[in-house]
Amino acid sequence: MARSGNYELRTLIFSYENYEFYRIKMVTIFKSHGLWKLVEKGVTTSDSKKKKVEGSLEDEDNEKTVFAYMQDAKALGIIQSAVSDEIFPRIANADLAKMACDMLYGEYHGGDQVQSVKLQNFRREFKYTRMRDDESLSGYLTRLNELINQMKTFGEVLSNERLVQKVLISLSKPYDPICLVIENTKCIETIELQEVGNSKKPGTAF
Repeated sequence: MARSGNYELRTLIFSYENYEFYRIKMVTIFKSHGLWKLVEKGVTTSDSKKKKVEGSLEDEDNEKTVFAYMQDAKALGIIQSAVSDEIFPRIANADLAKMACDMLYGEYHGGDQVQSVKLQNFRREFKYTRMRDDESLSGYLTRLNELINQMKTFGEVLSNERLVQKVLISLSKPYDPICLVIENTKCIETIELQEVGNSKKPGTAF
């Protein structure tokens, strides 16, 4: 299990593209190590610092502070290992995990206007996406789901009914008989997208 986790950290490298996906994956990794709250909120040391100033910092408080910084260093190491050499200089001066995360978020997540433009582009792509003649059904659904997930990262959640309708009107010509059967025998509001994905191409055994 440990080897699998280490392998995941080595292969998760951010290099400019798909920051939203990268962030989702990083949050999952931090949660799996019990570090996400620390990364999200930062190291809390105000009480300890106050006690230290007053000269009453107890050993237990000191141990907690040391442990918190050790955990934060672990999280920071994960972040540093998960960016490309081109990205690393942007977070090289961050000495806390939250600081590094905030730097990446501020530079690559973009403001509200940038997010709105990106979402509009995804909506347009979703509207005009069609299954290619040389594309398998599973391949097309995988491509469409990737687009749907990108829209979701920007707050656009599409209903199952809309997704099924999109698939039915965007399949290639050979799937017309299947689409017709589904439209005439199934309730579009309740049918699952997986049912459409399990459909066989006419004239094939699989």
